[in-house]
Amino acid sequence: MKFLTILFLKFLLLSNSLMAETIPTKSKILKQSSDCFKDSRTQVCKELVSQIEKLQLIVFEQNRFKCQSSLLGLQTEIIEAYFFNNSSNERISIMIPYVIKNC
Repeated sequence: MKFLTILFLKFLLLSNSLMAETIPTKSKILKQSSDCFKDSRTQVCKELVSQIEKLQLIVFEQNRFKCQSSLLGLQTEIIEAYFFNNSSNERISIMIPYVIKNC
């Protein structure tokens, strides 16, 4: 019985480590966001939207609602830059300072 318990725990730990995803750090998100505002049509921008979504869920569970709102605003700006590209290379993010402050 003890052997089965240990075997089950090892299986559980191994399966969780394989399914674990890495959540990007705040500095990585800010760097990639700045890059997206320079060239919003890259694959990195598409992936960044989903990474920010994952981070929003984490900070929501921690009851950090100001951070979550700031991330949502940043995500909105990235989506807007991607879909409504106005051929302006000088896009400025209003939300980056709020992400820095609140997260």
